[in-house]
Amino acid sequence: MVKNTARRTALADAGIAVLAREGSRGLTHRAIDDEAGVPTGTTSNYFRSRDALVAGLFERIGARLAPTPEDLAGRAAQQPSRALFADYLRDIVRRLSADPDVTRALFELRLASGRRPELAAVLEPWLRAGFEADVEFNRSAGLPGGRREIALFHYAIDGLLFDRLTTPVDPEIPVDDVIDALVAGLLPAR
Repeated sequence: MVKNTARRTALADAGIAVLAREGSRGLTHRAIDDEAGVPTGTTSNYFRSRDALVAGLFERIGARLAPTPEDLAGRAAQQPSRALFADYLRDIVRRLSADPDVTRALFELRLASGRRPELAAVLEPWLRAGFEADVEFNRSAGLPGGRREIALFHYAIDGLLFDRLTTPVDPEIPVDDVIDALVAGLLPAR
């Protein structure tokens, strides 16, 4: 693998754009080369196989969606509560909504993994590691809710984002109201 980190990142970003726009069938090394404006074969030099490409896209998606250290530090100084948990959820939804191509690309990969076991084999460890990190973060931060509640929030937030980034059922309901209702319904009152 070539070591130019900036080029690798730019190619992964181009891959995310292709995936969001064209879907998983349109995701090819050549399409990424075209999107990035680089010579044919460049993407293949950085991501030798489709599995390597998909793994690189997951890595980049994670980096682009990660909270900033400042965001985390600001919330970490607050007293753990349902309201703080809701604030963390709002931040997750904000990050996923602010970069819709990244979220669409992730949805595309998840849908494709349901049809392609080799893609599922790459996606599953990435998703599970993210989920386990969320459970551990919630526990170590002293936030309400355990493993079951975190899983339920994953399901709910994925559905909310899928709705908002496609054809919304009811676009008039503010996202904050949805999050408040989810927290009230899924977290026990203390």
